[in-house]
Amino acid sequence: MEDRRYWLGFNRVRGIGPMRLRLLLDTFGSIRAAWEAPVEALHSLGLERRALTNFLQLRESLDLAQLEAAVTRAGVSVYTWDDPAYPSALRELPDSPPVLFVKGALTESDDWALAIVGTRKPTAYGREVAHHLAGELAQQGLTIVSGLARGIDAVAHRAALDAGGRTIAVLGCGVDLVYPEEHRRLAQEIVEHGALVSDYPLGTRPEAANFPARNRIISGLSRGVLVVEAGATSGALITAEFAAQQGREVFAVPGSIFSPASQGTHRLLREGATLVTSAQDILEALHLEAVSEQRSARESIPATLTEATLLTYLSREPLHVDELARACGLPIEMVSSTLVLMELKGMARQVGPLQYVAARETQEIYLKEEDDV
Repeated sequence: MEDRRYWLGFNRVRGIGPMRLRLLLDTFGSIRAAWEAPVEALHSLGLERRALTNFLQLRESLDLAQLEAAVTRAGVSVYTWDDPAYPSALRELPDSPPVLFVKGALTESDDWALAIVGTRKPTAYGREVAHHLAGELAQQGLTIVSGLARGIDAVAHRAALDAGGRTIAVLGCGVDLVYPEEHRRLAQEIVEHGALVSDYPLGTRPEAANFPARNRIISGLSRGVLVVEAGATSGALITAEFAAQQGREVFAVPGSIFSPASQGTHRLLREGATLVTSAQDILEALHLEAVSEQRSARESIPATLTEATLLTYLSREPLHVDELARACGLPIEMVSSTLVLMELKGMARQVGPLQYVAARETQEIYLKEEDDV
């Protein structure tokens, strides 16, 4: 990608996160134009002084070609907001990271993903539960997302691999590093059957402050978050909080009332998390009882002009079938039958009686496919 080096440059600037970068893009029209913008124009935007100072200093000192070459040498892929392959579930979030570094591969099948997180010091019960659920869900076709940490995270990744499934590890450091180091072999297997993902630049050390922030990516990549054993102050609860804010489902496994490792999960259950005692509980709650059928439908049924039309009207706000039919001027029977296929293909979701939302940002992709036919 021609502009990749400018995305890499902004990724290094402290104080310019998703919101400020969107402002720059809206103002100057492209990532390159934003990087090369005149100082006077940047001052007129009212950016926070420290962020602007950081940017101007880095712009003078950074060798963008060198940054890009380092990524290439490391065998790392870069996904940006401009990249059609950027994960659709993450893209829809207002604070989605502008740049993702990926070692391994993200695939369309990862649209069906569940995060499994929990304590770093699980009980034997917690390990058994995490391994059982992660393995069974991976066998059903779900990609298991977690954070490569000790404890429940590592168990979930291992179970997915043992089941022959895919798994994604979101890191609190650069993807060229592995933390903790004893998970180096596990990380290599994940690269071969999934991906290591981070929004931190290559070479970023695993500092404590990085991990809470990376949890928003764990939940953002997933359709829901399952918490298996979490103490009262567990970092897994931060991931659950992000999930709730992002409109993802939050699941929790009940444990012993005498176990400190279950205090956090029991609190989640009291606050409304879905209680889980089997993989089927999750599949039913997420309407994923037939993931393989959904994948088959997406692969075998081509997008039609009707689908493309409906996608231009569907959004994240629920819309009744009757309203949708009136808006696009199509017969209600055609709209209803098409929506059934679109739900199978993972393009739309029914969120209430005859009410639908766009499940992922596919409008432009499908419209382009129609134009190319």
